[in-house]
Amino acid sequence: MANVGGTPRGPYRSGIKRREQIVSAAAKAFGERGYNGASMRQIAADVGVSPAALLRHFQDKEELLAAVLEWWARETAALRLEGRSGLAAFDGLRDLMTYHISHRGRLELFIHLTGEASNEKHPARAFIQDRYTGIVNMLVKRLLATAETGEIPPLTDAQAEAEVRALCATMDGLEIQWLLDPTVDLVGLFDFHLGHTLARWRSGAYAPGARS
Repeated sequence: MANVGGTPRGPYRSGIKRREQIVSAAAKAFGERGYNGASMRQIAADVGVSPAALLRHFQDKEELLAAVLEWWARETAALRLEGRSGLAAFDGLRDLMTYHISHRGRLELFIHLTGEASNEKHPARAFIQDRYTGIVNMLVKRLLATAETGEIPPLTDAQAEAEVRALCATMDGLEIQWLLDPTVDLVGLFDFHLGHTLARWRSGAYAPGARS
């Protein structure tokens, strides 16, 4: 009898658990060795299954990558800044740095794939591009909305984009430095930079916009 509306049982539940194990192992492998450096055979060995068994869940490495990216997006969804307005939304970025400290593997995954995705033929390129575009657009809208409420002086669309891109570049740079040297104070350095950035925004000392 079917377990209607309940928790999956038997082989189906076992299959879901195995799939999750494979995605978790692949995320670790892609984070440590990159998409190009990781092999399906090694991922299968990490999970403790045969390559043939792995292929019953994912027909190739590109399909497995898609599942890993979907998992990564789902796991980090809670880090979005919904519910915060004004400069408080940017204060929320401090939480992101703290999150990285306790989830190093997820940061490694994203940084490694981002570097590889500079190759226009990389299967993760579209995902990474969309991710960056979405983050930049979201933060630009937040910054412009903050100006509209009068919390900071007015600024142009181009200035807002320049400010956001510079802030994202600082975040990326500090994250890479921390991955290379865990003694780097990722949270403290970002907190210091963000504090100065928010103070500058309040004074209206914006970066020149790249576009008019």
